[in-house]
Amino acid sequence: MIEWFKALHPVAQALMATLFTWGLTALGASLVFLTRSVGRRTLDFMLAFAGGVMIAASFWSLLAPAIAMAEDQGQIAWIPAAVGFLLGGAFIRLIDRFLPHLHLGFPSDEAEGIKTPWRRSILLVLAITLHNIPEGLAVGVAFGALVHGGEQASLAAACTLALGIGIQNFPEGTAVSVPLRREGMGRFKAFWYGQLSGMVEPISGVLGAVAVLAVAPALPYALSFAAGAMIFVVVEEVIPESQREGNVDLATAGAMLGFAVMMTLDVALG
Repeated sequence: MIEWFKALHPVAQALMATLFTWGLTALGASLVFLTRSVGRRTLDFMLAFAGGVMIAASFWSLLAPAIAMAEDQGQIAWIPAAVGFLLGGAFIRLIDRFLPHLHLGFPSDEAEGIKTPWRRSILLVLAITLHNIPEGLAVGVAFGALVHGGEQASLAAACTLALGIGIQNFPEGTAVSVPLRREGMGRFKAFWYGQLSGMVEPISGVLGAVAVLAVAPALPYALSFAAGAMIFVVVEEVIPESQREGNVDLATAGAMLGFAVMMTLDVALG
């Protein structure tokens, strides 16, 4: 099985890896079949844990390799990292500005993006979908880097990143499906919307891998771009959501644990 995966083209590897992360989103969403409600404290901890994983992945799996690759290419090491990082944040800000979405626990009149008559459930799904765009992009770029990344890119590191993203996708799937069920939606429909939020990851993953393969010198920028996109989501969306109900200490502990788990995975396995 491992040799079969190694033999795949990096774009196919990126697709398989992001299908895995999507699958864990669906697995998390499937908890709606076991329970109608998950306490707000638990949801806040799970969201913050996901944020901690994203922060750690942004540095260990993306920014640090980007800086090393830029040095290997003879570039000024900090320029691709800084430029790509800021562009990634600006990209997600642009999507955030226009994509209609509503964050967990927020009243409907606080929906962001272009005003639409869409139902609350759709807006909640789109909010989590926004989280998943940079995650899929990061995994795709990591696998695309295997062709041009030299010693700084490895299959083990890319797989570790996919594993970490998958782990934090589990609570994200739960964070969508269970609140929808609590609002009166049927179990299957709540599950469907929960897993749907992860569907964007295979799409953004393949696009990220293809982009890196097409423009090899841009690889350090692409890695940093994915890192900037993820950090923007964490600071703008995930952490504020996890602390909105006053569970600040619990959310902080979740973020710390998520960071430690992703850091451990990356250093030990990547």
